[in-house]
Amino acid sequence: MTQHAPSIYDVGLERCDANYVPLTPLSLLNRTAFVYPQRLAVIHGNRRLTWAQVAERARRLASALQQVGIGKNDTVAVVLNNTPEMIECHFGVPGAGAVLNTINVRLDAETIAFILEHGEAKVLITDREYSPVVKAALQRIQRKILVIDVDDPEYSGPGELLGSIDYESFLAGGDPEHALRYPDDEWDPIALNYTSGTTGNPKGVVYHHRGAYLNALSNIVSWAMPPHSVYLWTLPMFHCNGWCFPWTMAANAGTNVCLRRVDPKLIWEAIEAHRVTHYCGAPIVHQMIANAAPAHWREGKGTHKVHGLIAAAPPPAAVLQAMAELGFEITHVYGLTETYGPAAVCAKHDEWAAMPLAEQVRLNGRQGVPYHAQEAMTVLDPDTMQPVPWDGQTMGEVMFRGNLVMKGYLKNPSATAEAFRGGWFHSGDLGVVEPDGYVKIRDRAKDIIISGGENISSIEVEDALYKHPAVMAAAVVASPDPKWGEVPHAFVELREGVSVTAEELQQHCRQFLAGYKIPKKFTFGPLPKTSTGKIQKFILRQIARSTEAIE
Repeated sequence: MTQHAPSIYDVGLERCDANYVPLTPLSLLNRTAFVYPQRLAVIHGNRRLTWAQVAERARRLASALQQVGIGKNDTVAVVLNNTPEMIECHFGVPGAGAVLNTINVRLDAETIAFILEHGEAKVLITDREYSPVVKAALQRIQRKILVIDVDDPEYSGPGELLGSIDYESFLAGGDPEHALRYPDDEWDPIALNYTSGTTGNPKGVVYHHRGAYLNALSNIVSWAMPPHSVYLWTLPMFHCNGWCFPWTMAANAGTNVCLRRVDPKLIWEAIEAHRVTHYCGAPIVHQMIANAAPAHWREGKGTHKVHGLIAAAPPPAAVLQAMAELGFEITHVYGLTETYGPAAVCAKHDEWAAMPLAEQVRLNGRQGVPYHAQEAMTVLDPDTMQPVPWDGQTMGEVMFRGNLVMKGYLKNPSATAEAFRGGWFHSGDLGVVEPDGYVKIRDRAKDIIISGGENISSIEVEDALYKHPAVMAAAVVASPDPKWGEVPHAFVELREGVSVTAEELQQHCRQFLAGYKIPKKFTFGPLPKTSTGKIQKFILRQIARSTEAIE
């Protein structure tokens, strides 16, 4: 074998502390707190926090966590709304070297217990509003977890304190001068997010510091966000870490306007009072905003420009038109939990604005092209792993490759290997590439229903239905819905000689499923099957018009 002499670039140019620091979004907070210490960082009801205060509270949280034994690669779980505490956790938890596990507040006790156990959470920070379901989840766990209560002054509803200490008292014990701990390696985990799996139990998606940092900046570049934007938290921070926007807003030195719940009246009050410039959400959120718009906005007399990101389903024509009439600029993005949220954008071209509305809707309804920090997003034949032609007709699987792809699934190497087969992340979405290179989704390969931005495993719903004694066979597919985009549609074959109503099955399912997972539509009768008895879901999807929600 031929030995090559060292290159001149191999000698004396080694990586060292002076020229290399692992990428981490923690640095974005440190910079903004240094440059803009007195700029308004957080608005929540009557509360106001500057960036200096957010940074100090994050340092206190990191210090307090370390004092109770939390360190590198320990999991800290949170069940929180979009409140200042949730923002602080995005910096304070990784700043202790730990991994932040944000849990969907809409989940049932059994699923929350599974997540706490599977992720091996050592600390749980939880909002008083969710004490009933969290208490039930903790009762299912055999080991000790430190529980810290958030008692938000903006919440006056029912609930009890479950923990041994409240969040403010916990922070008070932390050192305000404590330095946030940067990762030893930018590949170190920063967050754990659970997504509905096709086989029932959710899968734990692990993010690294590098991806979180890059997507935080990519949000700014791909959305052309100006410095000091005012961002309204209509998107839950428990979804893909709020698409990385807690870190984005630190980089932007902007203002986070918190929102405990998505309420159109509160949204419009915030937009006008705080001159909100940016927000994100599923189509239903945009639809709610448009429907509740004040008269002067409908008349084209809005006070300022507002930008929205829309995802989970292509933007319907009515929503795009309504938003345009309000003066809102809507951009369609696409991604999955496994890609840190949005990792593709339907990048607009100037000439599109002069086209008829129907053509604008068609163009803007595509999943588009890769985010700036994502290496590639395309459509490949999943068997040959070869690109499909750019003809808008040939179907393949949408796949991603790059820094905005997860580390993998926690404790699930086989699922990770399958997801990364062939050197690409397999999204499970089926699509085409149009002649201009933009990707358009046509169908879903996975048994996943996306309703109002929430992932629902059809298999999990089917399992619940099968537990009813009257059900002989059940299959659940997506059905288009004008409000939620998609809803679960259950096809049920009953045992001979018994009867049950849709309402009775819905009530039955409430024992096993979170409310948003319960089927909204039912069809009773024999199910189409193959000669071997396998249910032919493709026929049921045609009956339910499943692909219309994607189109």
